[in-house]
Amino acid sequence: MRAYLGTRGSALALAQADAAARAAGGAGVLCEIIPVRTHGDRHPDRPSSELGIGAFVKELEGALIERRIDLAVHSAKDLPGETTPGVRMAAFLPREDPFDVLVTRDGCGLEALPAGATVGTDSPRRKAFVLAARPDLVVTGMRGNVDTRLRKLDRGEVDALILAAAGLARLGLLSRSHRRIDRSLMLPAVGQGAVVIQCREGDNALIDRFSTVDHHPTRTAVVAERSMLEALGGGCQRPIAALAAYGPGEIEIEGAVLDPVGTRVLRESASGPADDPRGLGARLAEILLARGAALLLEGARR
Repeated sequence: MRAYLGTRGSALALAQADAAARAAGGAGVLCEIIPVRTHGDRHPDRPSSELGIGAFVKELEGALIERRIDLAVHSAKDLPGETTPGVRMAAFLPREDPFDVLVTRDGCGLEALPAGATVGTDSPRRKAFVLAARPDLVVTGMRGNVDTRLRKLDRGEVDALILAAAGLARLGLLSRSHRRIDRSLMLPAVGQGAVVIQCREGDNALIDRFSTVDHHPTRTAVVAERSMLEALGGGCQRPIAALAAYGPGEIEIEGAVLDPVGTRVLRESASGPADDPRGLGARLAEILLARGAALLLEGARR
């Protein structure tokens, strides 16, 4: 069986597409990779907060619905909380390291950066967590692919970068001087480290084939995280974080909502049966909302 697999055109996206194509091959689907330029790709200099929800996803999902491609591959963290009608998550690849890392020229950790050091990130979540831990640092917006950001670090435009560990691993860049940021200081984005393959709702031939390569622990954990995100009404442009862990018969999830400059951090956790990840994520969102998460998210929106 042959299929067109749509992806963004960055080096990281293409690496993920290659992994998705290999998984598809294991399901008996031979893929041709089709690069698709998204709204976020067309505006590399605009802050992500100005791009709108689904800036790195909508064009791919549109191509899928319009049958220009048969499959789409995404970083799960780029997906909005609400699932697009007509689109189905056919499979999740096994999740890689979900945490963030601090990349510097000398390999120091977040706690060792001098006061006033500049940290490059365009993520509201990362910015809020950094300022919550180190309000004496300066966080500056920085977009672009991973190689572009690393060159800016090497040129001295910033003192440190925050990147996803999984992205460095997929690009073969773990040799760069970096330190993992402890989860007590920074929870990852919803779905970070996971890759999802989408197909059209009702494409039963592909759905059946991909059921054989779908990684159930990753799917269960990410569904719980995404349910929390959906119930909070957020997306990757909001300072929202979550990490779920799948165990035999049970899921544990920790979530956080922050104000934009990290002066207030709400963190809560919950656990529940593994067969109801959506219910667990929604319950954690209710706990956060009861503590005032809606006010923090409204401040972030403004």
